[in-house]
Amino acid sequence: MLDRDGFRPNVGIILLNQKSQVFWGKRIRTHSWQFPQGGIDRGENPEQAMFRELHEEVGLHPHHVQVLARTRDWLRYEVPDRYIRRDARGHYKGQKQIWFLLQLIGHDWDLNLRATDHPEFDAWRWNDYWVPLDVVVEFKRGVYEMALNELARYVPRTDGRADSRSRYMRGSMRRDGASSAVSAHDLAPLAESAALELPPGASFDPDPQNELLGRSASKP
Repeated sequence: MLDRDGFRPNVGIILLNQKSQVFWGKRIRTHSWQFPQGGIDRGENPEQAMFRELHEEVGLHPHHVQVLARTRDWLRYEVPDRYIRRDARGHYKGQKQIWFLLQLIGHDWDLNLRATDHPEFDAWRWNDYWVPLDVVVEFKRGVYEMALNELARYVPRTDGRADSRSRYMRGSMRRDGASSAVSAHDLAPLAESAALELPPGASFDPDPQNELLGRSASKP
């Protein structure tokens, strides 16, 4: 289902825990990290699509979350031709998204990456609100920045971390398009107790940036 400009209606989800950290998922069999998202089916409104995707991708139900806010308008990104099926080129341009900010009122163990037979993620973690955009596929970074900026005012204040941007976002969105390196020390530490609360089918990577740094170091 495309609009007349070639954009597919879609929803994005920023899920907060009680520390105002965000759910950060690693796309299955890739090195990219992202928020849950998915298309709006015919006959659905954005909120209905959001709750469906929330269950399909992370296993949560409406009673597990509270809706804090949503973006006012559609946020769009174009998908490069190399990611588009050949028969869809010329028609499909990308996604237009409504983003939702949700508060988890359930528990970590309520999350389930294997809620369906077609999982989107094979690992997840909690990360500070200003996520490191260097690990997001490049063509989505602008929309992530817009969504995070628009919804930041609705994030419950805990220790103040949601009030200020991290250097990761600023570095990855520099005007020259270059990516900044992110050290393991800079990333939000993973609580040791989290290993005892792994939901079914999920795993934790304490530092998603390590994958990129390690891969770069191994190149000639």
